[in-house]
Amino acid sequence: MRVLHVYRTYFPQTQGGLEETIRQICLNTRRHGVESRVLCISPSVRPRVVRREEAVVFRSRLHLEIASCSVSLQALPMFRRLLGWAEVVHYHFPWPFADVLHFAARVRLPTVLTYHSDIVRQKVLAALYAPLMNRFLKSMDRIVCTSPNYFASSAVLPRFEDKIDIVPIGLARKSYPQGSPEHMAHARACYGEGFFLFVGMLRYYKCLHILLDAIQGAPYRVVIVGSGPTEAELKKQARELALDNVVFAGQVSDEIKVALIDLSRAVVFPSYMRSEAFGVTLLEGAMRGKPLISTEVGSGTSHVNVDLKTGLVVTPASHRALREAMDRLHQQPDLARRLGDGARQRFDELFNGRLMGDRYMRIYGALAQRRDAGNVALSGLE
Repeated sequence: MRVLHVYRTYFPQTQGGLEETIRQICLNTRRHGVESRVLCISPSVRPRVVRREEAVVFRSRLHLEIASCSVSLQALPMFRRLLGWAEVVHYHFPWPFADVLHFAARVRLPTVLTYHSDIVRQKVLAALYAPLMNRFLKSMDRIVCTSPNYFASSAVLPRFEDKIDIVPIGLARKSYPQGSPEHMAHARACYGEGFFLFVGMLRYYKCLHILLDAIQGAPYRVVIVGSGPTEAELKKQARELALDNVVFAGQVSDEIKVALIDLSRAVVFPSYMRSEAFGVTLLEGAMRGKPLISTEVGSGTSHVNVDLKTGLVVTPASHRALREAMDRLHQQPDLARRLGDGARQRFDELFNGRLMGDRYMRIYGALAQRRDAGNVALSGLE
Protein backbone atom coordinates (compact mmCIF):
# COMPACT_ATOMS: atom_id res chain seq x y z
CA MET A 1 0.00 0.00 0.00
CA ARG A 2 1.25 3.48 -0.89
CA VAL A 3 0.53 6.28 1.62
CA LEU A 4 1.22 9.97 1.04
CA HIS A 5 1.68 12.06 4.21
CA VAL A 6 1.03 15.79 3.89
CA TYR A 7 2.33 18.35 6.40
CA ARG A 8 3.92 21.76 6.33
CA THR A 9 7.38 20.67 7.49
CA TYR A 10 9.48 17.55 7.99
CA PHE A 11 12.96 16.17 8.59
CA PRO A 12 15.71 17.04 7.86
CA GLN A 13 14.71 20.72 7.68
CA THR A 14 13.01 20.76 11.09
CA GLN A 15 12.97 18.49 14.14
CA GLY A 16 9.95 18.35 16.41
CA GLY A 17 7.37 16.10 17.96
CA LEU A 18 4.97 16.16 15.03
CA GLU A 19 7.74 15.32 12.58
CA GLU A 20 8.75 12.45 14.87
CA THR A 21 5.14 11.25 14.95
CA ILE A 22 5.01 11.09 11.14
CA ARG A 23 8.35 9.27 11.11
CA GLN A 24 7.06 6.71 13.61
CA ILE A 25 3.84 6.13 11.63
CA CYS A 26 5.90 5.48 8.51
CA LEU A 27 8.37 3.19 10.30
CA ASN A 28 5.73 1.20 12.16
CA THR A 29 3.43 0.60 9.19
CA ARG A 30 6.29 -0.48 6.95
CA ARG A 31 6.23 -4.08 8.24
CA HIS A 32 2.64 -4.26 6.92
CA GLY A 33 3.91 -3.49 3.43
CA VAL A 34 3.19 0.26 3.51
CA GLU A 35 5.43 2.44 1.35
CA SER A 36 5.41 6.07 2.53
CA ARG A 37 6.11 9.42 0.96
CA VAL A 38 5.95 12.83 2.64
CA LEU A 39 5.04 16.13 0.97
CA CYS A 40 6.22 19.19 2.90
CA ILE A 41 7.27 22.82 2.48
CA SER A 42 10.89 23.85 2.96
CA PRO A 43 12.96 27.04 2.58
CA SER A 44 15.61 24.83 0.98
CA VAL A 45 14.82 22.43 -1.84
CA ARG A 46 18.36 21.27 -2.48
CA PRO A 47 17.85 18.41 -2.78
CA ARG A 48 14.18 18.52 -3.70
CA VAL A 49 13.79 14.81 -2.92
CA VAL A 50 15.31 13.37 0.27
CA ARG A 51 15.42 9.61 0.68
CA ARG A 52 15.16 8.62 4.32
CA GLU A 53 14.83 5.27 6.05
CA GLU A 54 11.11 5.73 6.79
CA ALA A 55 9.95 7.60 3.67
CA VAL A 56 10.89 9.55 0.58
CA VAL A 57 10.45 13.26 1.31
CA PHE A 58 9.31 15.65 -1.44
CA ARG A 59 10.03 19.30 -0.63
CA SER A 60 8.22 22.24 -2.20
CA ARG A 61 9.78 25.67 -1.86
CA LEU A 62 8.42 27.98 0.84
CA HIS A 63 7.11 31.25 -0.63
CA LEU A 64 5.04 32.75 2.17
CA GLU A 65 4.23 32.18 5.84
CA ILE A 66 1.11 33.60 7.50
CA ALA A 67 0.61 32.92 11.21
CA SER A 68 2.77 29.76 11.03
CA CYS A 69 0.92 28.56 7.92
CA SER A 70 3.47 27.75 5.23
CA VAL A 71 2.45 28.41 1.62
CA SER A 72 4.15 27.21 -1.54
CA LEU A 73 3.16 28.08 -5.10
CA GLN A 74 4.86 24.90 -6.28
CA ALA A 75 3.04 22.57 -3.92
CA LEU A 76 -0.14 22.01 -5.94
CA PRO A 77 1.51 20.56 -9.08
CA MET A 78 3.80 18.44 -6.90
CA PHE A 79 0.80 17.24 -4.89
CA ARG A 80 -1.08 16.30 -8.04
CA ARG A 81 1.87 14.27 -9.29
CA LEU A 82 2.15 12.44 -5.97
CA LEU A 83 -1.59 11.67 -6.00
CA GLY A 84 -0.93 9.61 -9.13
CA TRP A 85 1.37 7.41 -7.02
CA ALA A 86 -0.63 7.25 -3.77
CA GLU A 87 -3.42 4.90 -2.69
CA VAL A 88 -4.19 6.75 0.58
CA VAL A 89 -3.61 10.40 1.50
CA HIS A 90 -2.76 11.04 5.15
CA TYR A 91 -3.05 14.69 6.24
CA HIS A 92 -1.64 16.07 9.49
CA PHE A 93 -3.72 18.85 11.06
CA PRO A 94 -3.49 21.79 11.56
CA TRP A 95 -2.09 23.19 8.34
CA PRO A 96 -4.76 25.28 6.54
CA PHE A 97 -2.83 25.25 3.26
CA ALA A 98 -3.41 21.49 3.11
CA ASP A 99 -7.16 22.20 2.98
CA VAL A 100 -6.54 24.37 -0.06
CA LEU A 101 -4.41 21.67 -1.70
CA HIS A 102 -7.06 19.02 -1.01
CA PHE A 103 -9.90 20.90 -2.70
CA ALA A 104 -7.81 22.43 -5.49
CA ALA A 105 -6.52 18.98 -6.47
CA ARG A 106 -10.01 17.43 -6.18
CA VAL A 107 -8.67 14.46 -4.25
CA ARG A 108 -10.67 11.29 -4.86
CA LEU A 109 -8.43 8.87 -2.99
CA PRO A 110 -9.23 7.55 0.51
CA THR A 111 -8.20 10.12 3.12
CA VAL A 112 -7.04 9.96 6.74
CA LEU A 113 -6.37 13.00 8.91
CA THR A 114 -4.46 12.92 12.18
CA TYR A 115 -5.75 15.76 14.33
CA HIS A 116 -2.71 16.85 16.32
CA SER A 117 -4.07 20.04 17.88
CA ASP A 118 -6.87 22.56 17.97
CA ILE A 119 -6.03 25.99 16.59
CA VAL A 120 -5.50 27.98 19.78
CA ARG A 121 -3.54 31.19 19.40
CA GLN A 122 -4.81 32.83 16.20
CA LYS A 123 -8.41 33.33 17.31
CA VAL A 124 -9.37 35.93 14.68
CA LEU A 125 -7.78 33.97 11.84
CA ALA A 126 -9.29 30.76 13.23
CA ALA A 127 -12.77 32.29 13.01
CA LEU A 128 -12.15 33.23 9.38
CA TYR A 129 -10.74 29.77 8.66
CA ALA A 130 -13.55 27.86 10.39
CA PRO A 131 -15.82 27.36 7.32
CA LEU A 132 -12.96 25.92 5.26
CA MET A 133 -11.76 23.83 8.21
CA ASN A 134 -15.20 22.33 8.82
CA ARG A 135 -15.62 21.51 5.14
CA PHE A 136 -12.15 19.93 5.07
CA LEU A 137 -12.73 17.81 8.17
CA LYS A 138 -16.15 16.75 6.91
CA SER A 139 -14.58 15.57 3.66
CA MET A 140 -12.16 13.18 5.41
CA ASP A 141 -12.92 9.47 5.46
CA ARG A 142 -11.38 9.00 8.92
CA ILE A 143 -10.07 11.43 11.55
CA VAL A 144 -7.54 10.20 14.09
CA CYS A 145 -7.27 11.82 17.52
CA THR A 146 -4.13 10.98 19.50
CA SER A 147 -5.76 10.60 22.92
CA PRO A 148 -9.20 10.16 24.50
CA ASN A 149 -8.41 13.18 26.72
CA TYR A 150 -8.00 15.49 23.76
CA PHE A 151 -11.13 14.23 22.04
CA ALA A 152 -13.20 14.76 25.18
CA SER A 153 -11.94 18.33 25.68
CA SER A 154 -11.92 19.52 22.06
CA ALA A 155 -14.61 21.90 20.86
CA VAL A 156 -14.15 20.69 17.27
CA LEU A 157 -13.76 16.91 17.26
CA PRO A 158 -17.13 15.85 18.76
CA ARG A 159 -18.86 17.27 15.67
CA PHE A 160 -17.20 14.51 13.65
CA GLU A 161 -17.61 11.69 16.17
CA ASP A 162 -18.89 9.21 13.59
CA LYS A 163 -15.53 9.20 11.79
CA ILE A 164 -13.16 9.45 14.78
CA ASP A 165 -10.55 6.83 15.70
CA ILE A 166 -8.38 7.15 18.82
CA VAL A 167 -4.78 6.15 18.07
CA PRO A 168 -2.20 7.24 20.67
CA ILE A 169 1.23 8.13 19.40
CA GLY A 170 3.74 5.30 19.75
CA LEU A 171 7.50 5.01 19.45
CA ALA A 172 9.65 2.09 18.34
CA ARG A 173 12.61 1.59 20.67
CA LYS A 174 14.76 0.26 17.85
CA SER A 175 14.31 3.53 15.94
CA TYR A 176 16.35 5.32 18.62
CA PRO A 177 20.08 4.90 19.28
CA GLN A 178 20.84 3.01 22.46
CA GLY A 179 23.36 5.39 24.06
CA SER A 180 26.95 4.19 23.73
CA PRO A 181 29.42 4.57 26.62
CA GLU A 182 31.23 7.23 24.60
CA HIS A 183 28.09 9.36 24.20
CA MET A 184 27.20 8.88 27.85
CA ALA A 185 30.68 9.99 28.91
CA HIS A 186 30.53 13.03 26.65
CA ALA A 187 27.08 14.06 27.88
CA ARG A 188 28.08 13.55 31.52
CA ALA A 189 31.21 15.65 31.05
CA CYS A 190 29.21 18.49 29.46
CA TYR A 191 26.04 18.45 31.55
CA GLY A 192 26.56 16.30 34.63
CA GLU A 193 23.70 14.09 35.82
CA GLY A 194 20.62 14.23 38.01
CA PHE A 195 19.35 17.32 36.18
CA PHE A 196 15.82 17.98 34.95
CA LEU A 197 15.51 17.78 31.17
CA PHE A 198 13.35 19.52 28.59
CA VAL A 199 13.56 18.52 24.93
CA GLY A 200 11.60 20.23 22.16
CA MET A 201 11.16 23.17 19.87
CA LEU A 202 11.44 26.47 21.72
CA ARG A 203 8.01 27.88 20.92
CA TYR A 204 5.57 30.00 22.90
CA TYR A 205 3.27 27.09 23.76
CA LYS A 206 6.08 25.12 25.42
CA CYS A 207 5.80 27.67 28.29
CA LEU A 208 9.47 27.49 29.20
CA HIS A 209 9.27 30.91 30.84
CA ILE A 210 7.39 29.15 33.66
CA LEU A 211 10.24 26.64 34.01
CA LEU A 212 12.83 29.42 34.23
CA ASP A 213 10.80 31.18 36.92
CA ALA A 214 10.51 27.88 38.79
CA ILE A 215 14.23 27.11 39.07
CA GLN A 216 15.40 30.35 40.68
CA GLY A 217 17.68 29.29 43.54
CA ALA A 218 17.13 25.56 42.93
CA PRO A 219 19.98 23.26 44.03
CA TYR A 220 19.82 21.32 40.75
CA ARG A 221 20.26 22.01 37.06
CA VAL A 222 17.81 22.18 34.18
CA VAL A 223 19.06 21.29 30.69
CA ILE A 224 16.99 22.66 27.80
CA VAL A 225 17.55 20.90 24.47
CA GLY A 226 16.25 22.45 21.27
CA SER A 227 16.02 25.70 19.38
CA GLY A 228 13.23 27.85 18.02
CA PRO A 229 11.54 31.25 17.84
CA THR A 230 11.57 31.97 21.60
CA GLU A 231 15.21 31.02 22.18
CA ALA A 232 16.58 34.58 22.39
CA GLU A 233 13.72 35.68 24.66
CA LEU A 234 14.30 32.75 27.02
CA LYS A 235 18.03 33.36 27.21
CA LYS A 236 17.33 37.02 28.01
CA GLN A 237 14.99 35.94 30.81
CA ALA A 238 17.66 33.60 32.19
CA ARG A 239 20.17 36.46 32.25
CA GLU A 240 17.72 38.82 33.95
CA LEU A 241 16.99 36.18 36.61
CA ALA A 242 20.74 35.54 36.99
CA LEU A 243 20.17 31.81 36.60
CA ASP A 244 23.35 29.80 36.92
CA ASN A 245 21.57 26.43 36.96
CA VAL A 246 20.13 26.33 33.44
CA VAL A 247 21.94 25.16 30.31
CA PHE A 248 20.68 25.84 26.79
CA ALA A 249 22.12 22.90 24.89
CA GLY A 250 20.67 23.79 21.47
CA GLN A 251 20.11 21.04 18.94
CA VAL A 252 21.87 17.80 19.78
CA SER A 253 22.24 14.46 18.00
CA ASP A 254 19.84 11.64 18.77
CA GLU A 255 22.71 9.81 20.48
CA ILE A 256 23.33 12.71 22.87
CA LYS A 257 19.59 13.21 23.42
CA VAL A 258 19.21 9.60 24.54
CA ALA A 259 22.25 9.94 26.80
CA LEU A 260 20.79 13.10 28.35
CA ILE A 261 17.49 11.35 29.06
CA ASP A 262 19.35 8.50 30.74
CA LEU A 263 21.41 10.92 32.85
CA SER A 264 18.46 13.06 33.92
CA ARG A 265 16.43 12.83 37.12
CA ALA A 266 13.17 13.45 35.23
CA VAL A 267 11.72 14.88 32.04
CA VAL A 268 9.89 18.15 32.66
CA PHE A 269 7.19 19.48 30.37
CA PRO A 270 5.78 22.84 31.53
CA SER A 271 3.36 23.52 28.66
CA TYR A 272 -0.15 24.46 29.75
CA MET A 273 -1.63 25.32 26.34
CA ARG A 274 -3.79 23.10 24.15
CA SER A 275 -1.43 23.64 21.25
CA GLU A 276 0.59 20.96 23.04
CA ALA A 277 -1.75 18.08 22.43
CA PHE A 278 0.44 15.11 23.37
CA GLY A 279 4.13 15.67 24.10
CA VAL A 280 6.39 13.21 22.27
CA THR A 281 9.20 14.15 24.67
CA LEU A 282 7.15 12.63 27.49
CA LEU A 283 6.99 9.38 25.55
CA GLU A 284 10.74 9.46 24.96
CA GLY A 285 11.32 9.88 28.69
CA ALA A 286 8.86 7.11 29.57
CA MET A 287 10.48 4.79 27.04
CA ARG A 288 13.79 5.26 28.89
CA GLY A 289 12.18 4.73 32.31
CA LYS A 290 12.23 8.33 33.52
CA PRO A 291 9.58 9.98 35.71
CA LEU A 292 7.61 12.75 34.05
CA ILE A 293 6.45 16.18 35.18
CA SER A 294 3.63 17.81 33.22
CA THR A 295 0.62 20.06 33.76
CA GLU A 296 -3.09 19.25 33.68
CA VAL A 297 -4.77 20.90 30.69
CA GLY A 298 -7.07 18.12 29.48
CA SER A 299 -4.80 17.16 26.59
CA GLY A 300 -2.89 14.01 25.72
CA THR A 301 -0.06 14.88 28.12
CA SER A 302 -2.21 13.54 30.96
CA HIS A 303 -2.90 10.39 28.95
CA VAL A 304 0.85 9.76 28.88
CA ASN A 305 1.64 10.99 32.39
CA VAL A 306 -0.66 9.75 35.17
CA ASP A 307 -0.15 11.50 38.49
CA LEU A 308 1.74 9.38 41.05
CA LYS A 309 1.90 6.44 38.62
CA THR A 310 4.29 7.65 35.93
CA GLY A 311 5.23 11.05 37.33
CA LEU A 312 3.71 14.19 38.76
CA VAL A 313 0.92 16.24 37.16
CA VAL A 314 0.81 19.81 38.46
CA THR A 315 -1.39 22.90 38.30
CA PRO A 316 -0.97 24.66 34.93
CA ALA A 317 0.79 28.02 34.66
CA SER A 318 2.15 27.78 38.22
CA HIS A 319 5.89 28.08 38.66
CA ARG A 320 5.44 27.25 42.34
CA ALA A 321 3.70 23.95 41.59
CA LEU A 322 6.36 23.09 39.02
CA ARG A 323 9.13 23.87 41.52
CA GLU A 324 7.49 21.74 44.20
CA ALA A 325 7.32 18.78 41.83
CA MET A 326 10.99 19.11 40.86
CA ASP A 327 12.02 19.52 44.50
CA ARG A 328 10.09 16.39 45.40
CA LEU A 329 11.78 14.20 42.80
CA HIS A 330 15.17 15.73 43.58
CA GLN A 331 14.79 15.01 47.30
CA GLN A 332 13.18 11.56 46.91
CA PRO A 333 15.24 9.44 44.47
CA ASP A 334 13.32 6.28 45.45
CA LEU A 335 10.05 7.95 44.38
CA ALA A 336 11.69 9.05 41.14
CA ARG A 337 12.78 5.49 40.41
CA ARG A 338 9.35 4.06 41.21
CA LEU A 339 7.57 6.56 38.97
CA GLY A 340 10.13 5.96 36.23
CA ASP A 341 9.40 2.23 36.36
CA GLY A 342 5.69 3.05 36.10
CA ALA A 343 6.32 5.29 33.11
CA ARG A 344 8.21 2.52 31.30
CA GLN A 345 5.47 0.00 32.04
CA ARG A 346 2.73 2.33 30.75
CA PHE A 347 4.79 3.04 27.63
CA ASP A 348 5.15 -0.68 26.89
CA GLU A 349 1.43 -1.27 27.37
CA LEU A 350 -0.03 1.71 25.49
CA PHE A 351 2.53 3.67 23.51
CA ASN A 352 4.82 1.25 21.72
CA GLY A 353 5.28 1.84 18.02
CA ARG A 354 4.12 -1.60 16.94
CA LEU A 355 0.69 -1.04 18.47
CA MET A 356 0.33 2.33 16.77
CA GLY A 357 1.41 0.87 13.43
CA ASP A 358 -1.14 -1.94 13.72
CA ARG A 359 -3.94 0.55 14.42
CA TYR A 360 -3.08 2.79 11.49
CA MET A 361 -2.81 -0.23 9.21
CA ARG A 362 -6.33 -1.29 10.18
CA ILE A 363 -7.57 2.17 9.20
CA TYR A 364 -5.68 2.13 5.89
CA GLY A 365 -6.86 -1.40 5.15
CA ALA A 366 -10.51 -0.62 5.85
CA LEU A 367 -10.38 2.39 3.53
CA ALA A 368 -8.71 0.34 0.80
CA GLN A 369 -11.41 -2.34 1.09
CA ARG A 370 -14.12 0.30 0.88
CA ARG A 371 -12.46 1.77 -2.21
CA ASP A 372 -12.12 -1.66 -3.85
CA ALA A 373 -15.75 -2.50 -3.09
CA GLY A 374 -16.81 0.79 -4.65
CA ASN A 375 -14.78 0.05 -7.78
CA VAL A 376 -16.38 -3.38 -8.09
CA ALA A 377 -19.85 -1.87 -7.75
CA LEU A 378 -19.09 0.70 -10.43
CA SER A 379 -17.69 -1.91 -12.80
CA GLY A 380 -20.92 -3.90 -12.41
CA LEU A 381 -22.88 -0.95 -13.74
CA GLU A 382 -20.84 -0.66 -16.88
